[in-house]
Amino acid sequence: MEREAMEFDVVIVGAGPAGLSAACRLMQQAQANQQELMVCVVEKGSEVGAHILSGAVFEPRALNELFPDWQEMGLTLGEQVSGDEIYLFKDEHKATKIPNAFVPATMHNEGNYVISVGNLSRWLAEQAESLGVEIFPGFAAAEILYHADGSVKGIATGDMGVDEQGAPKDSYMPGMELHAKQTLFAEGCRGHLGKELIAKFDLDKGADPQHYGIGIKELWDIEPSKHQPGLVIHGAGWPLGKNAPGGSFLYHAENNQVVLGLITDLSYSNPHLSPFDEMQRMKHHPVFKQYLEGGKRVSYGARAITKGGFNSLPKMTFPGGMVIGCDAGTLNFAKIKGTHTAMKSGMVAAETIAEALKGDTHGIGELTQYQDNFNASWVNDELQRTRNFGPAMHKFGMTLGGAFNYLDQNWFKGKLPFTLHDRNPDYAQMKPAAECAKITYPKPDGILSFDKLSSVFLSNTNHEENQPCHLKLKDPAIPLERNLPLYDEPAQRYCPAGVYEIVEDEHGSKKFQINSQNCVHCKTCDIKDPSQNITWVTPEGAGGPNYPNM
Repeated sequence: MEREAMEFDVVIVGAGPAGLSAACRLMQQAQANQQELMVCVVEKGSEVGAHILSGAVFEPRALNELFPDWQEMGLTLGEQVSGDEIYLFKDEHKATKIPNAFVPATMHNEGNYVISVGNLSRWLAEQAESLGVEIFPGFAAAEILYHADGSVKGIATGDMGVDEQGAPKDSYMPGMELHAKQTLFAEGCRGHLGKELIAKFDLDKGADPQHYGIGIKELWDIEPSKHQPGLVIHGAGWPLGKNAPGGSFLYHAENNQVVLGLITDLSYSNPHLSPFDEMQRMKHHPVFKQYLEGGKRVSYGARAITKGGFNSLPKMTFPGGMVIGCDAGTLNFAKIKGTHTAMKSGMVAAETIAEALKGDTHGIGELTQYQDNFNASWVNDELQRTRNFGPAMHKFGMTLGGAFNYLDQNWFKGKLPFTLHDRNPDYAQMKPAAECAKITYPKPDGILSFDKLSSVFLSNTNHEENQPCHLKLKDPAIPLERNLPLYDEPAQRYCPAGVYEIVEDEHGSKKFQINSQNCVHCKTCDIKDPSQNITWVTPEGAGGPNYPNM
């Protein structure tokens, strides 16, 4: 069946902070320039915010620029940060609180807010629609369309109602083509179309490999007597310790809720490590337990995080479009924040496009001016000043790396006359299982700690039955023939949703089973598989998690 096509000035893939900020700024600029622009946003989640998961302590700098009167417009961000506590966890019982004077300046949160980025995205979507943007939730951008000269023409949404073998079901509906003068890709970390574009146009030439973490998060209702609105807690050390870089967090949000989680750096080398199980035992430490006891877990989710920063930024433009936000890797890991930088990258993209469209009503090619505009912005300065943060932790470890970062950020303000690099991809750090100590995790108690399946249930994850598997194996033999004997098939453990299993039948034959129905779209498998054998592609639109206010 032939696909219908719709024409726009700008198509934006992804209704997160970057994409929606770009949409809002485009329409603001159009009004200022007395232009008529047709802008649409496609979002694979069932609604705006359904797939958004972030810590999150939010720095409102970009929001203040986009909507200076956001408070008068009725936006309530959440709790303003009332205090920072940073701990060095020694073991499952002990922790040392680090004096504020010795904390890197990037970790101070005065003037910031504890928020739900999903709810912020919903509010931004309302503003975008009121400005004239068309938003299509539940439609996954599945394919990039190209002109004959190789430039990007737009995207096609995925077909709906296709069975596992690719045949149309009774509910079949073909995807639509969305054509644009410029297409912005704002899919978030490890966007599958962004990944294609970076490879096709060699956008990461000369950049360090992108680095990632896996962030696992829970939302809890706690006893009102234990709630301290706006208190922000960060931790390093146990439970990861020597097994992996990373850190924990617990933020006191509004309505007697706390959000807590663990970020595990995906450069870890021990294939026996399970980020999910590290997170579950973390909650038993007295620093966390004191708040969680007597409470109730109400939501769960996981998402990969881009953390390569300035050194890993690709070229962001190509003929016909741009990659922005976490699709490009604009998160500032030294701050553990990416929402404000993603928003600003989208705003700069919008301003660049609006200026280009003033004098051209047909095609505007590659807007290389965007890179100059980005480089002149505060977001580039912020990322440049924190360029050494991640490489220092990888090279020197938590203690020496932390000391280096304290000096770099507090004494030298990020202006040391040299740049550290980490040019080893995360997946390549995995060591053979035989060389690594096995890790025994305690059984969940069902009070503070839980299993994967009950956790996935709280993410409201669902995929339409009998659809093609969206987790593609380049070589179906690799999991059993290479990854299992060499690495004890780590997909069983690095996946936070129980998607991958090695199952054995009554005859002793083993099978690599993919439970794609469980997938929370975190993209960890696409990043961490040591054989780079798994490719995540978008499933049917509206599938995946449905986060209420994560």
